[in-house]
Amino acid sequence: MRADAQHDPRHDPLHEHHHHEGSHGRHGCGQCAEGATERAERLCRQRGLQFTPLRRDVLAVVAAEGRPLGAYDIAERMSGQGGRRVAAVSVYRALDFLTEQGLVHRISSRNAFVSCGHDHGEGASLVFLICRQCGGIDEMTAPAVESALDKTLAQAGFTPTSRILEVEGECGACRERAGAPGS
Repeated sequence: MRADAQHDPRHDPLHEHHHHEGSHGRHGCGQCAEGATERAERLCRQRGLQFTPLRRDVLAVVAAEGRPLGAYDIAERMSGQGGRRVAAVSVYRALDFLTEQGLVHRISSRNAFVSCGHDHGEGASLVFLICRQCGGIDEMTAPAVESALDKTLAQAGFTPTSRILEVEGECGACRERAGAPGS
């Protein structure tokens, strides 16, 4: 497990666990945005890619928010900064680039995006744990799930282009707040 990963012993011990919401360890702040943009600058420089001001601004907004945001929400927040109007189509183009580079993830069930400060590698199977109570999202890799999925897909003769699993439920913090049994 990498040093930046947060381990949650309630889950499979062979995974990496990353948080994407204030109630789950990410608080949405300028420091998070600064770290995300610095990482993106390094990555783009290494790959010989352009990290344009628009891409930087989109990533900064997503990272600073600390929760999933849709393209229109991002455009609205950016339009409120500096008095310039930012079109959602421009935000979508920037999000496409950031997603391709692994700097943000798209949460399909929410049609929203979260920043990713982890280098889990291209093609990694990701599992997003989405809390229906607080909206928090935790990201993890789960090698046992990935292995079982690979085997099942191979038996079906299916070759995936991406493997992202979204699981909805209730996080431990919300269970504890509700005083639910099993917390």
